[in-house]
Amino acid sequence: MSIFTPTNQIRLTNVAVVRMKRAGKRFEIACYKNKVVGWRSGVEKDLDEVLQTHSVFVNVSKGQVAKKEDLISAFGTDDQTEICKQILTKGEVQVSDKERHTQLEQMFRDIATIVADKCVNPETKRPYTVILIERAMKDIHYSVKTNKSTKQQALEVIKQLKEKMKIERAHMRLRFILPVNEGKKLKEKLKPLIKVIESEDYGQQLEIVCLIDPGCFREIDELIKKETKGKGSLEVLNLKDVEEGDEKFE
Repeated sequence: MSIFTPTNQIRLTNVAVVRMKRAGKRFEIACYKNKVVGWRSGVEKDLDEVLQTHSVFVNVSKGQVAKKEDLISAFGTDDQTEICKQILTKGEVQVSDKERHTQLEQMFRDIATIVADKCVNPETKRPYTVILIERAMKDIHYSVKTNKSTKQQALEVIKQLKEKMKIERAHMRLRFILPVNEGKKLKEKLKPLIKVIESEDYGQQLEIVCLIDPGCFREIDELIKKETKGKGSLEVLNLKDVEEGDEKFE
């Protein structure tokens, strides 16, 4: 796509348009393709590598530049570079139907990959293949949301798949080392957050090896720090409790 801007006759090619609606008006900026994602992820930090021009438009393809009074009304400033940064960070990237379809397919595959990596069959402790997870996602008619991260959506998918198949997040294996005095009392508070206690060792300190749902890790960590005033420790032994071997459920 090639674009002419009548104001300065600069030819803009290879354009990715980012759009934002503010104060009832539409504002657009012209970026280089494939650079918007880099900026938003923090990989690209040079604004000049992202923006084709520091101008704010009402319509990039027609070369219509936004009026100064409209910018001040919508953004409280007429500093075009600052406004470009706002639109770049929060605006909606305009893509063709083909590009959108490719993006959705890739996100769908990425979500399935995360789910397959994080989950197991609870009865066998064996992981599922990405292909099987993709098939299951299609069966529940999961619709990818471009405004949410693949990690957030993977957690949503796990919840929905639990209603249709035997699947759960692989447990984490932890070791707690707690002062004996606080340990017994703290163990009772930790119990609701623990799936399985594998071993307990009472000596000069209380040592517990257990399995937990990864979603409870932060709460357990904060509880141990608070109740033991920093004297207790928590160690991750395994991020995923999965049966050894190459077998996966197809």
